[in-house]
Amino acid sequence: MPKNKWSRHLALPMLSFVLILAACTGDDTSTEESGGETGTDGGQELENGGMYSIDDFSNVKTNEGEAIDGGTITFGLVSDTVFEGTLNWNFYSGAPDAEILEWFDEGLLTWDENYVYTNDGAATYEVSEDGRTFTFKIGDNVNWHDGEPVTAEDWLFAHEVIGNPDYDGPRYNSDFTNIEGMEEYNSGSADTISGIEVIDDKTLSITYIESTPSLLTGSIWSYPLAKHIFGDMSVADISSSPEVRENPIGFGPFKVDSIVPGESVTLTKNEDYWRGEPNLDGVTIKVISSSTVVQELETGGVDLISEFPVDQFPDNAEMSNVEYLGAIDRAYTYIGFKLGTWDAESNTVAYDPEAKMNDVALRQAMWHAVDNATVGERFYNGLRWNATTLIPPSHPEFHDDSNEGRTYDPEAANQLLEDAGYVDTDGDGLREDPEGNPLEINFISMTGGDTAEPLAQYYVQSWEAVGLKVNLEMLEFNSFYDRVGNGGEDDPTVDVFQAAWGVGIDVDPSGLYGANAIYNFARWENEDNERLLAEGRSAESFDLAYRQEVYNEWQQLMVDEVPVFPTLYRAVLSPVNDRVLNYAIGDGTEVYLNELAVSAESPVTAK
Repeated sequence: MPKNKWSRHLALPMLSFVLILAACTGDDTSTEESGGETGTDGGQELENGGMYSIDDFSNVKTNEGEAIDGGTITFGLVSDTVFEGTLNWNFYSGAPDAEILEWFDEGLLTWDENYVYTNDGAATYEVSEDGRTFTFKIGDNVNWHDGEPVTAEDWLFAHEVIGNPDYDGPRYNSDFTNIEGMEEYNSGSADTISGIEVIDDKTLSITYIESTPSLLTGSIWSYPLAKHIFGDMSVADISSSPEVRENPIGFGPFKVDSIVPGESVTLTKNEDYWRGEPNLDGVTIKVISSSTVVQELETGGVDLISEFPVDQFPDNAEMSNVEYLGAIDRAYTYIGFKLGTWDAESNTVAYDPEAKMNDVALRQAMWHAVDNATVGERFYNGLRWNATTLIPPSHPEFHDDSNEGRTYDPEAANQLLEDAGYVDTDGDGLREDPEGNPLEINFISMTGGDTAEPLAQYYVQSWEAVGLKVNLEMLEFNSFYDRVGNGGEDDPTVDVFQAAWGVGIDVDPSGLYGANAIYNFARWENEDNERLLAEGRSAESFDLAYRQEVYNEWQQLMVDEVPVFPTLYRAVLSPVNDRVLNYAIGDGTEVYLNELAVSAESPVTAK
């Protein structure tokens, strides 16, 4: 894990680009402009209509006062649904579970502010001359919470479980099929993974089929699985086992004491933590709703939270007992179109050319029909803003800021629909499909926060304004992703969905949009898409200019084909109680959770 923070998202641990299913509570807006001055809390109301800019926030907490010995803090997990409780990096999928995991477990590799693996993590690495073989050395002082050493066998075991045909998690993708012998192991034609070798208790080597820059920025699976605990279980039983759900284990700075399912987790410090004994005695994680987050912060009910609802920031920017930290989020909100189903047998998408949303003109028109710049301003005061492509600005080397995406243009939307044969044949103001049949589009979105439903209703009204009848259904987080197909079973009644991705440190989007990615919820397959994804991972892509060119072309392809379209880029705001010391958000801060401390026994309350 990176520096101290947790990218809720998916932190997603970090596989490739993919990663976490992020709750979508809104979208945001346009732009930053600045003008106003900065408030003492970091955020500042600008003079231009109350807009805010993420550029006015620091991502590192100001330390005031001296640290006391020990102490505990309370972390508020902001969620309007219970957490699922799959508390193991090798199996989890939702952002709430990732938020909890960050406290007690981590990857063996860490990375810098440019998302490149470093050699200051729990393991170090060397790369062979041809760039295909990585040799890892796990630190001698890296131990599981029960005192057993984290070993090379544990790291191999994680790969064996994820590559097993009975594995029921979401991690098996191109990061794994790029390992020599993995596909043979997965198919059952080999008993072992030929490309992985345990050299000694603490040394592992992995040989990849193709050398790619992604191997340095996120596509190495660095989360071991404790073989002495899970080794005797059948792979199909691990994700539901008590050792994952009730008594999870890790080697991070804190260890789990108790869990109230879906509601809270109590942790105590891991005195044997490899970076050094934590300052704090313990942490309590509790779920709080977006409607009570302000009260919890003001009364000191929580010291830290996972993410502040940015739509509530203008009314609470001057909260007296916290400092607001902010950063550009590795995330974006999007609208997706269902274009097929998931074929669990072949582990690939089954694109359906007869799907209701198959007409690209219909999808392009629906993007043109929505005004996300205004959405950002009205719903988020500039702290979410119009998204243009599927590589967010959190990855500035590859985000194509010259690509405007599809701008708000209802006239263009109407023309696209007319030309494609979607016309109103019965005079009721709504368009029929090209065959003259009634057209009703079923749209699902997530609950959460005051803006979630109004925002979804805005999209429905925008589409209706260009003659499309859209039926909206609001669902809580877990039900939403079940219906979208998180487990591989797509609900055939869903045509369009609004969701969000937290992305990993690797820019490679294969894990979200590749034909063999279960997270490809649109179930879209396209020859040019597969070519570009492969080129972005090729040896040639070590050349930065070449890789940028590839991903610019890919971003344009997605603007042209629109299997999904991005709606909002996001700022992440994190208010921190004044008594908290040594805390930061984002990547590359080199502030770690074992350093977290407090200057007083109790939280500071608001005046």
